[in-house]
Amino acid sequence: MLVGKRMKFPVITIPPEMPIHDAVALMKREHIRRAPVVKDGKLVGIVSDKDLLNASPSPATSLSVWEMSYLISKITVSDVMTKHVLTVTEDVPIEEAARIMADNKIGGLPVVRGDQVVGIITETDLFKIFLELMGARESGVRVTVLLTEKPGELAKLTKIIADLGGNFIALGTFTGSLPSNRMLTFKVADLTEEEVRQSITPVVEKVIDIRTV
Repeated sequence: MLVGKRMKFPVITIPPEMPIHDAVALMKREHIRRAPVVKDGKLVGIVSDKDLLNASPSPATSLSVWEMSYLISKITVSDVMTKHVLTVTEDVPIEEAARIMADNKIGGLPVVRGDQVVGIITETDLFKIFLELMGARESGVRVTVLLTEKPGELAKLTKIIADLGGNFIALGTFTGSLPSNRMLTFKVADLTEEEVRQSITPVVEKVIDIRTV
């Protein structure tokens, strides 16, 4: 799956000269937490709701309401935005976008095509994809096992489920407890917990969890 298939578009952008109180109102109205900052059609920054909040005077300030309003009116998005923006293109794999966000502790990436911003991919989009990958909205028997890390073990397990008439809804592999194994979580339909447990126990290292959801 590529970023272009799951990004939000058309993307809401903000001009750098916009006062921060207008930017706050725009984000609230559009229910967004961050937006690319665009000038003359080119990306010049990105701003988040936290950036805007941090730019506002503290409630403990000794300034009057009028003084605060005057100061806030003078602060623009360009004063608080992040200028060095990490971006991705539409043909980047979705997991690479997730890695960039995780490694840099950011919640979103503008998607660019040349100099143009054509979308944005955010942590919320990744959460939705994760729900789909794990079949979180579908019913079935959810199983987590430790599987020996060697060729043919996964094929052996999936064949057992298929031979019983089970239908895989989701399957994901994760780092195991040792270099010699992998943790595998999958969800199947059309089988009972007991059918799954009895059939897979001989071919896995350990059944960690099994439940009907």
